[in-house]
Amino acid sequence: MARLKFAGDNAFHVAVRQRVTAHLRASGRRERDCPEMYAKTAMIFASFAASYGLLTFVADAWWQAVPLAILLAFSVAAIGFNVMHDASHGAYSDRPLVNRLMALSLDLVGGSSHFWHWKHVVFHHTFVNVIGYDTDINLAGLGRLTPHHARASIHRWQHWYVWLLYGVMAIKWHLYDDFRLVLNGRMGPHVAPPPRGRQLAIFVAGKAAFLLLAFGLPLLVHPVWVVVTFYALTAAVLGLVLGAVFQLAHCVEHADFPREISPGQIDNAWAIHQVETTVDFARDSLLASWLLGGLNFQIEHHLFARLCHVNYPAIAPIVERTCAEFGVRYQRNPTVLAALRSHYRWLRQMGAAPATP
Repeated sequence: MARLKFAGDNAFHVAVRQRVTAHLRASGRRERDCPEMYAKTAMIFASFAASYGLLTFVADAWWQAVPLAILLAFSVAAIGFNVMHDASHGAYSDRPLVNRLMALSLDLVGGSSHFWHWKHVVFHHTFVNVIGYDTDINLAGLGRLTPHHARASIHRWQHWYVWLLYGVMAIKWHLYDDFRLVLNGRMGPHVAPPPRGRQLAIFVAGKAAFLLLAFGLPLLVHPVWVVVTFYALTAAVLGLVLGAVFQLAHCVEHADFPREISPGQIDNAWAIHQVETTVDFARDSLLASWLLGGLNFQIEHHLFARLCHVNYPAIAPIVERTCAEFGVRYQRNPTVLAALRSHYRWLRQMGAAPATP
């Protein structure tokens, strides 16, 4: 894996960790194994099972199937945002086995917990918004998300067409990306180790389970064209939700895209880099915080990735005050709509601006 070194002044990081830890202990909040997280998990999986069962075995008209397909897509997204995401960071439970089992929920709904660990937990969280390191800011030339990427003429329209790319992202992920990664492991400039032994068995079993759920069982009761149509609809809604939400914290106005001051060297401490490359949004929305699994508290997540997301609303004011004290730039958009508009404006700006020398 490529190496990137950050500046050594960790005073801000030490202070914010001490203050958050003290607050959690004083308030009696659990860092992991939170009862509200377990209740939330049950509700999300119940929604997934109900929407899948009704769509596959009960709906017999398009006006029934379309809303159920959309609900199923949101249920799958909720599994990813809440259960899988926390578990992949070791933030769901103090017990590693529970984290591993909950992380496998991604395999059930079409992804790979093995490759997600490398792409998101390792490559993104280590190198957030650094060109040549963070795989999440690379759209393979189809879109331009940073001022340091080369600009192509097609990018002038990206604020319109990129939403279609988000829509096909889940289909590409389900049916192509993970299989390609098994063969070559290439994630931008990085190479992820291929799954072996038990990991490979989990990968194969997960893909088999997903294909059974997505195509096998529905084909027992519906024609092929119906199954393909509603898989495409569900996956398109899922891809659009995933693609948009994961961009709202990093590929927006006011997020930093720092470059190396010398090969392999960033002129900022790690924790400050995490804050200034990230923008919170909709912090005051209980609905957004519940549905998005704390992804609207991305600054807090990047500083405390092993803390269950149900704690983020409680610690966000502490993080923000500590940033102000240390002169660290803390940014947030007030609503989901404001964050979407900021992402749209950023896409339009990157589509028009030349590359930074």
